Amino acid sequence: MKHIRQIGIIALRELNIILRKNPIYGFCMVVFPLMTMFFFTTMLNEGLPQDLPIGVVDMDDSSTSRGLIRNLDAMQSSHVKYRFPSVTEARCAMQENKIYAYLYIPEGTAEKLLSGRQPKISYYYTMTCMTAGSMAMKDLKTISTLGSAAVGQAILSAKGATPGQIKAALQPVTIDAHQIANPEGSYNVYLTTALVPGIMMLFMSLLSAYSLGMELKFDTGKEWLAKADGNIVVAIIGKYLVHTLVFLLVVVFFQYYIYHVLHFPRLGGVWSIMRLCLLQVIASLGFGVFAFGLMPSLRMSMSICSLWSVLSISMCGSAFPVMSMDPPLQSMSWLFPLRHYFMLYQVTVFNGYPVVDAWFHLVALVGFTLLPWFILRKVKNAILHYVYIP
Repeated sequence: MKHIRQIGIIALRELNIILRKNPIYGFCMVVFPLMTMFFFTTMLNEGLPQDLPIGVVDMDDSSTSRGLIRNLDAMQSSHVKYRFPSVTEARCAMQENKIYAYLYIPEGTAEKLLSGRQPKISYYYTMTCMTAGSMAMKDLKTISTLGSAAVGQAILSAKGATPGQIKAALQPVTIDAHQIANPEGSYNVYLTTALVPGIMMLFMSLLSAYSLGMELKFDTGKEWLAKADGNIVVAIIGKYLVHTLVFLLVVVFFQYYIYHVLHFPRLGGVWSIMRLCLLQVIASLGFGVFAFGLMPSLRMSMSICSLWSVLSISMCGSAFPVMSMDPPLQSMSWLFPLRHYFMLYQVTVFNGYPVVDAWFHLVALVGFTLLPWFILRKVKNAILHYVYIP
């Protein structure tokens, strides 16, 4: 009972600091995470990039070429914004970032198609922006294939082929593709669920290190420890109890927002989501306390947290698969809490598999939570004896 009362007193002290003495806590705990949440979900609201500017060089100017251009413009991702009289002007426009790709239809294309002489059309796309370039290439490749298929269908029909024979000739193998868990291929679903938690974990680890650093800076740490009778474990629990509850509310709101307002796909239950939220918060706070224990300095500990959190966004595997990284980087990815969060999210929430399939990542997040246990004496020594150096 004594320790519980001390934890309550320290938690009230921390709540007073958050609400009255230092407004940076409110901004970093609530305002900035909510801004990040709404920024990314709004920016990626369409799911996929739409109406990417495409150019066309139509030297044939036939009904066939105009049909190809209309079909290209009708595609969701592409918009034929410019028509150029020459390849040179189209290339210059792509170099100036006015367009992401252009289609070149040479003179005589329709005539060669109808006579079966296999004309050649060309498309050029930039990979400076890989997402836009890949999507433009996909649309251009599709429209080229559909154009040749339409002419082939007309020729075979004129020769008296049946619809079944035409279909077998044009598409010998039928492809039945399935996009598991994210059927719309939405960028919002797979990017937001990694970027926003990563930025939230950055705020959590930064604030946990900042909170201890401020005790050292303003020489209030001795008074903080005195409220726990010098018991650093009680002092840490009391101090970060409020942090945990506030961040947990923000994280749960984010999960509610994406699943019940934006209707992101998920197969996991509520318990899987709540377990992941709790592990996300306590693992991030634990890492921040551990960083301060390694470097008992406000500046250095926050630098470690910011560096590690920013790197984790690249190393978690959401944008570039970890399995395709070099072996040293694959091994290094296990050192980032966000990597384990992302894997646990994919397995238990996104795909709805049992947590035993991701038990190692669960244990890793618990391990990050317990990291402060190994440096508590150093934290206590720093609070009692270190002199703050700007």
